[in-house]
Amino acid sequence: MSDTTIRKIQTQGVHHITLTGADRQTSIDFWEGVLGMPFIFDQPNLDDPNEGHLYFDPGDGRLITIFTNENRAADPKPVPEAVGSLHHLAFNVSQASFWQVAARLDARGVRHSGPVDRGFMDSIYFRDPLGLRIEIASYRFEPPEGCRHADVMIEAHKIRVARGDHHIDREHLADAIEALVARTQRSLSDDRGPRSAY
Repeated sequence: MSDTTIRKIQTQGVHHITLTGADRQTSIDFWEGVLGMPFIFDQPNLDDPNEGHLYFDPGDGRLITIFTNENRAADPKPVPEAVGSLHHLAFNVSQASFWQVAARLDARGVRHSGPVDRGFMDSIYFRDPLGLRIEIASYRFEPPEGCRHADVMIEAHKIRVARGDHHIDREHLADAIEALVARTQRSLSDDRGPRSAY
């Protein structure tokens, strides 16, 4: 007897993202030379002997991989944004690094959006040498100990919706962090409400 129950395929994170690149050196120059991702692995594309397969570490131990071919030239025209296609890739940086991005792109002559206020994060957008939109994003908060950014985001979303606000902003994040701390971190106090100590 076979089990015909439909079940989820439960993911546990992004394993890797693979992009079709141009020549090998363009990939190394951009992913390591501009974005600082260590070049960690290099082998042939096992599905196409005419291509290389380069691996880069975006900073969290996961992988960005690029299929390269010396017969493909870099084309900076924007990648088409059709239904089902990739709109952009976003990479996390600290606030300290974020506020250096515009100047570092300017030094290379790279056009960019300048800082964009996203309420819960700051963003800056530009295109890679092959026309793919890249976002450099920086959260405006750190989650409490034992929580993830996603935990803060879902809590802030609930607060925003309950208040009828348009989008998540700093106050929702602060209140979400306070609520998560109250739920996840113990205290000897029976009443943990706000007080005026002055």
